Amino acid sequence: MKIFHLSDLHIGKQLNGYSLRENQEAVLCQILNYASEEHPDAILICGDIYDKTVPSGEAYTIFSNFLISISQIKPRIPVLIIAGNHDSPERLSYAGPFLEKHSIHVSAFLPGSSEEYLKKVVLEDEYGPVNFYLLPFLKPGYIRPLFEDNQPAGYESAVKAVLEREQIDFKQRNILLSHQFYGSGGKDPETCESEQAVIMAGGLDRVDISVLPDFDYVALGHIHGSQKVGGRRIRYCGTPYKYSVSEEFHKKSVTVVKIGEKGEEPELEFLPLKGFQDVRRERGSLAELLERAEDKNRHDFVSITLTDEEEPYRVRERLEEVYSHILEIRVDNQRTRQKLLERAEEVPVLKPLEAFRQFYKAVKGKDMTVEEEEAMERIVQEAKEDEGI
Repeated sequence: MKIFHLSDLHIGKQLNGYSLRENQEAVLCQILNYASEEHPDAILICGDIYDKTVPSGEAYTIFSNFLISISQIKPRIPVLIIAGNHDSPERLSYAGPFLEKHSIHVSAFLPGSSEEYLKKVVLEDEYGPVNFYLLPFLKPGYIRPLFEDNQPAGYESAVKAVLEREQIDFKQRNILLSHQFYGSGGKDPETCESEQAVIMAGGLDRVDISVLPDFDYVALGHIHGSQKVGGRRIRYCGTPYKYSVSEEFHKKSVTVVKIGEKGEEPELEFLPLKGFQDVRRERGSLAELLERAEDKNRHDFVSITLTDEEEPYRVRERLEEVYSHILEIRVDNQRTRQKLLERAEEVPVLKPLEAFRQFYKAVKGKDMTVEEEEAMERIVQEAKEDEGI
């Protein structure tokens, strides 16, 4: 079975105020061309379809046209979609029954009662059935109705509880779609600026892949760089386009997954994707930057760092004459580095309780209660005693 793994389309996103519509439509058109040529058995879209929970009419139109074009490929290719943290479940699930008649399966909500389970889609190939389990973005509070007597304590236990509740037959071939922050042992996936804002401080939303037993493939969304988590069967496919300068060196692609018989490792292939404009950095003196501007790169989205020791005349105006989409202009020279050194303050070393107090407020948005302070004091004291402090 051949699968296209996509995620984090972020349709409607802007880059420092610049519209990305033409670039997003370009990569979606490339995906459609690949689908027509390769004709996968399924296309998986693992969350963050839109960039905002209330997408613009333009964003709806872009994604609607994409789905219509896929549905026109014959024979029909099933599309499986889950909601990400940027998506509104209510809006994403609109017209779900109608879409399902066109082999477009959307899972935006988690089970809400003891009678409900994850959406499951079964497809067949020459080796038999493949079960696709659709797990939309999850917070522990979303699943309280399912575990009234034994509430999961955090993200990891919540994901584990939901999957165990499904009682999946792992003698069959099973594929999971999920949109979460997963790590492997002590190693977290590589992140970039474009998704760090939604990753919780202290790694509270981290889920270890140990809760994903025996899936033949786990198609992940949430992280913008293509990478495996642990083994090759658990993977983030990354975004189809660069959404920050920190993604400058990412190689965007469609992840093609080939699933064979039960027990075989999945085969991976990467079909390149590229927008009209690149997202990149430029560094150098004003004269060097002006000289490097060419027709093939002057319309890219660029972050500029000037290294001139003396500020040149009319910097922004002169740069804007040759670079049409400047994201930012920074200055890095001996003078600015010296100013940073002069302003630098010694970072105080906080006592354990004070450090946790600040961390608690940053995460919860409120101060600890007296009871919580006392409990934390006991924990700190016990730790000191264990260490012989």
